[in-house]
Amino acid sequence: MNFGTTPSGEKVERHVLAAGRMRASVLGYGAILQSLEVSGVNVVLGCDTLEDYLTRSRYFGAVVGRYGNRIAGGRFTLDGVTHRLPVNNGPNSLHGGPGGFSSRVWRVAEVSGTAVTLEYVSADGEEGYPGTLTVSLTYTLTEDALRLDYRATTDAPTVLNLTNHSYFNLAGSGDVLKHVVRIDADRYLPVDSSQIPTGELAPVAGTPFDFTTPHEIGARIADPRLGGGYDHCYVLRGGIEVVEPAGGRVMEVSTTEPGVQFYSGNLLDGVATAYGRHAGLCLETQHFPDSPNREHFPSTVLRPGEEFASTTVYRFP
Repeated sequence: MNFGTTPSGEKVERHVLAAGRMRASVLGYGAILQSLEVSGVNVVLGCDTLEDYLTRSRYFGAVVGRYGNRIAGGRFTLDGVTHRLPVNNGPNSLHGGPGGFSSRVWRVAEVSGTAVTLEYVSADGEEGYPGTLTVSLTYTLTEDALRLDYRATTDAPTVLNLTNHSYFNLAGSGDVLKHVVRIDADRYLPVDSSQIPTGELAPVAGTPFDFTTPHEIGARIADPRLGGGYDHCYVLRGGIEVVEPAGGRVMEVSTTEPGVQFYSGNLLDGVATAYGRHAGLCLETQHFPDSPNREHFPSTVLRPGEEFASTTVYRFP
C-alpha cells in the first residue's frame, strides 16, 4: 500500500501483518513500526501521515542508526583514524545524525502475511561513518509477539548500534506514568549534563533507577537525580516487563543486546510532536551509548567478514 512520497520523490510503502489477536503496520520510511494492535488496542505511538513523520516525529517507531543513542562530541577513533560526525544533540551526535537511518527509505525485500524484511545500504562516509554497510531488519508477528531480527555486513571497519525507537502505551491512550516497570538490571550508566555516559557502571540499589522490583514510572520521576525523567541505559542481566494495571495488559521484552535505554517520553510536548509529555515509554534494546569512545564498554565495531546479528522480542502474554 502506498503511504506517500518523500520531498525527494521516493515512494513509501506500508505493509500490514496479522496473526491471531496481533496486527502490525510497518513503513518503508525509517523501517517504522507505525502501529501494533493487541486485541484491537494500538500499543505504540504512530502518525497518520508521512508529513507528520517528516515534521512532528521524535523517532516514533523508527529504526535508528548507524549508531543509535549518543556519541560524544560527534567523533570517534577507529584503528587510529578519527571520524567526525554531524552533531544534532547539543555537542553530540544522536541516533546516527540528522540523516540517520530513521529518515531513509528502506527497500522492502520480502513480505508475507506475518513478516516483512526491509533492507538499507548505507554508503561509505554517510553521516561521517566509514564503510558501506548493508542492513536488514525482519519484523515477524506471531499470535502473542512481535520479533525484530537485525543483520548487517560491512566492506570496511565501522561502528554499529541499531535499535527500534517505538514508544509504547499499553493502555492505548493517556500517559504512561501509572505503567509498572521491572528491568532485570542491577547497574545503569550515569550521564553528564549532555547525556553522555561518565564511564561508570553504577549500582541501581538505593536510587530511583532501581527497577529490579516493579515500580510505577511516575512514582519517582520527579527525583532531581533523574534530570527531568528517565532517559538512561541499563546493563541487562535478563528481561523487562511492563504492566498497565488498569487494563491488565502485560508486555515482556527479551533481547540479545547488552543494554536497554529506558526513556519516559520527557520531551514530547503535543505541539512540535504529535503526542504530549509521557504519552509513551521507550525500551530501546541496544549496545551502550558512546561505546566507540569507551574501551571498557562492549565493542560495537563491525569488520569485513563478520555479520552483525541482533534479536529483540516484544511478547504480550
